Amino acid sequence: MIDITHHWVAEEVYSKRTKIAAGLKLTQHIHPYDHASALVAGTVLLEVDGEKREVTGPAMLMIEAGKEHSVTALTDVVWHCIHITDDTDPETVDQTILKG
Repeated sequence: MIDITHHWVAEEVYSKRTKIAAGLKLTQHIHPYDHASALVAGTVLLEVDGEKREVTGPAMLMIEAGKEHSVTALTDVVWHCIHITDDTDPETVDQTILKG
């Protein structure tokens, strides 16, 4: 199970909460700008540009612009990605925040 909830926490500040069941992976993707991620609970295998490391929450992480990254849940996980965007539509926000 991957369960996504969208949160607009302030003007142009968007947080995408993803609950990820153990064993599932968020696919590799790239953003055109730096963004913060909060691992609220659980343990993940974080891969950034081919480098892998295990991270246990709670933890705050910075993902640099242009870096391909993915998250594999080693336990059940709650993960927040925090972005700056003026797109407030849950149907289009992913296209807005991802690098073409």
